[in-house]
Amino acid sequence: MPKPVANQEDEDPTPYLFVSLEQRRIDQSKPYDSKKSCWIPDEKEGYLLGEIKATKGDIVSVGLQGGEVRDIKSEKVEKVNPPKFEKIEDMADMTVLNTPCVLHNLRQRYYAKLIYTRDLKKDLLQQVNPPKYEKAEDMSNLTYLNDASVLHNLRQRYYNKLIYTYSGLFCVAINPYKRYPVYTNRCAKMYRGKRRNEVPPHIFAISDGAYVDMLTNHVNQSMLITGESGAGKTENTKKVIAYFATVGASKKTDEAAKSKGSLEDQVVQTNPVLEAFGNAKTVRNDNSSRFGKFIRIHFGPTGKLAGADIETYLLEKARVISQQSLERSYHIFYQIMSGSVAGVKDICLLTDNIYDYHIVSQGKVTVASIDDAEEFSLTDSISYVLLAKPKKNLFSNYVYVDMCFLSDNIYDYYNVSQGKVTVPNMDDGEEFQLADG
Repeated sequence: MPKPVANQEDEDPTPYLFVSLEQRRIDQSKPYDSKKSCWIPDEKEGYLLGEIKATKGDIVSVGLQGGEVRDIKSEKVEKVNPPKFEKIEDMADMTVLNTPCVLHNLRQRYYAKLIYTRDLKKDLLQQVNPPKYEKAEDMSNLTYLNDASVLHNLRQRYYNKLIYTYSGLFCVAINPYKRYPVYTNRCAKMYRGKRRNEVPPHIFAISDGAYVDMLTNHVNQSMLITGESGAGKTENTKKVIAYFATVGASKKTDEAAKSKGSLEDQVVQTNPVLEAFGNAKTVRNDNSSRFGKFIRIHFGPTGKLAGADIETYLLEKARVISQQSLERSYHIFYQIMSGSVAGVKDICLLTDNIYDYHIVSQGKVTVASIDDAEEFSLTDSISYVLLAKPKKNLFSNYVYVDMCFLSDNIYDYYNVSQGKVTVPNMDDGEEFQLADG
């Protein structure tokens, strides 16, 4: 702000803020005919004000200032607001709200040196933080903690590829929908054993803080990862598990551990199976978890990883048989249909056309960001680690034995037991052996 000169009054700002009464009278005395006044497009000016002279079919003759007449298609002719809306402060109040009316109002206000066009109630205004808080790592330190300041800080950090921001005890993550190199082993080592204020905001810092508190205070720790669909809950959960598996890894490795996979690998490798059977494409997210899960990671007295267990909640069962046009069912169905694991489609008696199976083909059957063949190979190979069976895979080696987990009572299966379950002149056991042979 320029320094005021001594003994000199400030210039009157009202001509730059308000339309004078005299100017309003002039504006409202302008000729106007709601049926004839119109706007027509112009390459130089954008739009010109005119008056309809004649109409022939879909061609309209419009008279302009200076006596010029132009023939314009009727679809390009747009209405004009009454004079009472000339230089209006809030354009939302216009009778006709179209492109030429908006441009005309802004132009006329600009010519009248009225550079602001919006009036707000005082209680809608929010204060701005000093520049020293720009891209603040912890928003609880802001001088003014209001909605506008929080959103601005998150937006500016996001534009600078800083996707994690603290807000007191919380860590806010914004999904960039692309891979950043912030989850590597090198990055994890940066956060190991560091205080939260010594390193930039990150999910690793939260994880390490919980790990240290557990070892120091000998008290169980909890982490809640929540957000809307597509916010990155699934991906951040995987990173937390991987971090704990890294910091809690045992340095001792024996031949037995090498043959069946380490405990750390078993904990991390649960994700492909959970995602295959519990994740699906939705409108907003290609890999949305359609269930809730509570994951317990157990550590020994020295902080080494001892095991893990997972409880799942509220699987979206309706998705198995019904999908919206832009969604699809659980990944496992499309992984199997990819045919990347030899023998699985044959034992399941499946064709090569997924549209033969209506219950899983009502929406999308492929996702650009997911390679179903590669994902199925990964899902199949996890049993080498999880099942502790060397050189044995989930589907390709166990499909004949473990495909059907059935009880001995057919009435446990309502879909096939609503009518007769035996036929006097047919031996089902003998027929099945014949079919199998």
